[in-house]
Amino acid sequence: MSGTICIVDDEPSILNTLSSILEDEGYEVLLAKNGAEALQVIRADPPDLVLLDIWMPEMDGLETLQHVRQEFPRIMVIMMSGHGSVETAVKATKLGAFDYLEKPLDMEKVIILVRNALHQQKLEEENLNLRTQVERHWELVGSSPPMQKLRQQIAAIAPTHSRVLISGENGTGKELVARAIHWQSPRRHRPFVEVNCAAIPETLIEVELFGHERGAFTGAVSQKKGKFDLADGGTLFLDEIGDMSLPTQAKILRVLQEQQFTRVGGVKLVKVNVRIIAASNKNLPQEIEKGAFREDLFYRLNVLPIEVPPLRDRREDIPALTRYFLRVHAEEQGIRQKTISDEALKVLQCHDWPGNVRELKNFVERLVIMVPKPCIDTADVVSLLPGSATPFFNRVTPTEAFESLREARNAFEREYITHRLRENNWNVSKTADDLKIERSHLHRKIKLLNVELRPEP
Repeated sequence: MSGTICIVDDEPSILNTLSSILEDEGYEVLLAKNGAEALQVIRADPPDLVLLDIWMPEMDGLETLQHVRQEFPRIMVIMMSGHGSVETAVKATKLGAFDYLEKPLDMEKVIILVRNALHQQKLEEENLNLRTQVERHWELVGSSPPMQKLRQQIAAIAPTHSRVLISGENGTGKELVARAIHWQSPRRHRPFVEVNCAAIPETLIEVELFGHERGAFTGAVSQKKGKFDLADGGTLFLDEIGDMSLPTQAKILRVLQEQQFTRVGGVKLVKVNVRIIAASNKNLPQEIEKGAFREDLFYRLNVLPIEVPPLRDRREDIPALTRYFLRVHAEEQGIRQKTISDEALKVLQCHDWPGNVRELKNFVERLVIMVPKPCIDTADVVSLLPGSATPFFNRVTPTEAFESLREARNAFEREYITHRLRENNWNVSKTADDLKIERSHLHRKIKLLNVELRPEP
C-alpha cells in the first residue's frame, strides 16, 4: 500500500528512524520538527497520514491535531508520546486521532498501525464515493418556482425530528423528498428504511414492521428484526400509508405514541428512536370520511405536511429532467450520452405526463434505446410518444411551447412534413404530390427546417 506520511517530532532520531523504515515500506515521507512547521508542510502538500508527537515545544501535538482535523478532516492522524497516559490517549481519540502509540516505538506495531489507518481511509473514501453516487441517483432536479418552494420546505423541515406527511400523485418523487429530508437531517449517518405499505400482504405487514421472536410461528427458527428495529436512530419511510389496513394503522399509532413495541410472539418491549416520514397518493381527509383511514393517526403523521407538485405544474423543469435522465441512462447502460434538440424538448413540455416524473424517466429510457442516432429530434419523440399518430400541435396550446408565431409555424411545418414523409416511406416526390407543392419547393423546406430524411429504425 502506497501513500504519503508526514512525521512530526522534535527528536531528530525519531524522524530519521521512522522515515527510513517507512520509505523502505514504499511510503513517501514528509518531515516536520514542530507543530507550526507541520501545519505549513500539510497545507502545502496534504499527506494521507500524520504521525504526530504529543509533547513538543510551543504548539503541542493535541493543539496541532485540532488544527489538522479542522482544516483536513479526511487526513488520518496517529499520536505518539513517551509520557503516555490513558487520559491523554482518550483526549486524543476524542479530538479525532485514529490511534495512539507509546514510545519507545515498536516499529513492527508502527507499520501495522500505519497500514490499518491507510486502509481505513481508503474504505471511508470508497464509502463517501458510493454515498455521493447514491445521492446523485436520488437527486431532486428542477429550478421552477414549485421546486424552489419544495427545496425551501425540505431545508426547514430536515433539521427537526418531527414527523412528515408527503402527499402527491404517483410518480412525482415522494421518495426523493423523503430521502432529501433524511440526508439533510442530523440522522443522515443512521439508516433510511423504506416500507411500501401497498406491496406487503396484510398477513405479513406486522412481522415486516415489528419483526418476530424465535418460535413465534411455524418457520420462525430465529429472531428477526422488523423495519422499526432496523431504522433505530434513523428514518422510517412509510410509503403509500393510505393503503395500510385499519388494524395495522392502530398498531402504528401505538408505536408513535410510545416509541416502543413488542415483536410478534414476544413479550419484551423494544424501545426505538425513529423519525417517521409517511407518504400517500390518496386524499387522506377523504379516506377518513369514508372510514378507510384513522383520523387520530392522520393528525399524528401530519405534523409537517409537504405537497409534491405534479410535472404538469412545473413544465419548465422538463428539459433539465430530460437531460438528467439521458445522462443517467447512458451511465447505467455504459453507452455514449445522447443529446436532444430544443424542438424535441418543447414536444415533451407539451405532453401531460399523467405518470409524472416516473413516466418521463421511462420515456427517456425508451428514446435512448430506440433512437439509433446521437441526437434525438422532434420526429423521434413524436413517433414514440403515446398517441403520436396525431401531431402534437393538435393537443396543446401553442403559447405553452413557443415564444413567437414564426417559431410555432416552423415547428408545425417541420412536424407536418416529417409526418407526411413517414407516411410515404420517405419518398419526397410522393410527399410533394400529397402536399400539393413542387418537389423543389419541398426540398427547400426540408433543408430550411432541418428535416432529416431517413427510414424508420
